[in-house]
Amino acid sequence: HAGRVSDRAPADVRSVSTSLRRDPDDPRGLGERIEAVVTERLEEAVEFVCMDLLVQLRRAQGRPAPVAKSASDRQEFQGLVREWLLHLRGALLEGLPPEDIRRVSQAEEARGREEIPRLLAGQVALARALPDYWQRFEALRVAFAQAHLTTRPRRSGLWPFRRRAASP
Repeated sequence: HAGRVSDRAPADVRSVSTSLRRDPDDPRGLGERIEAVVTERLEEAVEFVCMDLLVQLRRAQGRPAPVAKSASDRQEFQGLVREWLLHLRGALLEGLPPEDIRRVSQAEEARGREEIPRLLAGQVALARALPDYWQRFEALRVAFAQAHLTTRPRRSGLWPFRRRAASP
């Protein structure tokens, strides 16, 4: 019987942290680290959802893919991020007990005046409060994308198949 690995390891090896995500010099507590990881995950998920949808919308409209250096493309992307976060917020707050809604509002208010960071902070609070947050996020993502992809793009002027009345 060889014993456990920790029994055989030298003392200096046993003191090494085995957590892949934990920086031993990180002074934050567990709650702060969890919030940071959830925030990072949410930011990545929102960016993915909105960029994927923007590319799909542009493809469906026969428009070129967005370009990182384009101010108008970034503005369009930010508008989609805002719209998605507001949609997500509204859908996930529905039916929550008042104390959970209060926690979400407090998290948002603590982030200052900028809307996107406020909305993201609210999503972090919701992700921590709702055990099925990611399942709901995914179901809402599918419905949100489907609604955008099946809606005709807005056009200025008359519908393209209708001729303009001739001027007298």
